[in-house]
Amino acid sequence: MPLTRSLSDATVVITGASSGIGAATAYALARRGADVVLAARTESALRRVASFCRELGGRALVVPTDVTDPEAVERLAGRTVAEFGRIDAWINNAAVGTVGLFDEIPVAEFRRVVDVNLLGAVYGTRAALPWLGAAGGGVLVNNASVLAEVAMPYQSAYNATKHAIRGLADTVRQELRVTGRGNISICTVLPATIDTPFFRHAANHSGRELTPPPPVYPPEMVAETIVRLLRRPRREAYAGGAARLIGLQWRLAPALAERALGWYTARTQFGPGVRDDSTGAVFTPDSAAERTDGWSGRRGQVLRLTAAVGLAAGTAVGTVAALSRRSRAGRP
Repeated sequence: MPLTRSLSDATVVITGASSGIGAATAYALARRGADVVLAARTESALRRVASFCRELGGRALVVPTDVTDPEAVERLAGRTVAEFGRIDAWINNAAVGTVGLFDEIPVAEFRRVVDVNLLGAVYGTRAALPWLGAAGGGVLVNNASVLAEVAMPYQSAYNATKHAIRGLADTVRQELRVTGRGNISICTVLPATIDTPFFRHAANHSGRELTPPPPVYPPEMVAETIVRLLRRPRREAYAGGAARLIGLQWRLAPALAERALGWYTARTQFGPGVRDDSTGAVFTPDSAAERTDGWSGRRGQVLRLTAAVGLAAGTAVGTVAALSRRSRAGRP
């Protein structure tokens, strides 16, 4: 069920709103006149996002929030209702990552990724559901990743949480339906690689420079996908053609796609530089966390030089998968 009112009259809570997809979504909603409630750990960055939202025509409330604290997330919901009277939509977007071999990632970091990515979505969903129901219905969107469906090496903690978020959404959707609360929609977004500060903020135990595996898409594309879900909810929506292609390959030939994607991403998520171990912004925001731009501001360069390579690799895997199916079916 879509929002019970137009976006221009809606109140939307966004976690992880200080940069990247969260900020882009806030801007997309503000352009449409929505009231946006911005939550993240870094208040100064949130205030800059809020200022631009107001310039675009929307009202904005800043609520610094650590999504790993369930009481803080409940306070976020309460502040929203106190300011705007209701919650029409909630977007679980906060996420962190730690990159390295599974058996070399510190347990404390793995746990923190689970706390932020998965339990943050759990606490957000629990806080949002009563208020969405009180508003007569609404939409909850979990920003997952195509890694909720597929996997890539050196991202075990992130992969695990995104798969879990997808399962959580499916279960809550079922429960709402069987208990007569079908006026609340639960949606999952599966983006491809997006030009956000994620790789700059991630903990790094690989010994190498981190780079986003191509093709890389702008965060505004995910924001528009989220806006479409608020207007016309669906169970899941890909963001980026590469995500849709990779997901299809994984379903049609999972073993082959797993090997091919592992080979490809192991070679494209690292640059030539050498890096010391770093916890990044996993536990506390750093100075770089206040930047709201994407990968070193080189979006155009990354897109031009690597999108074709990434898509070509995906197409090659798809072709091999098709040939494999034909061979098994006995066709020439």
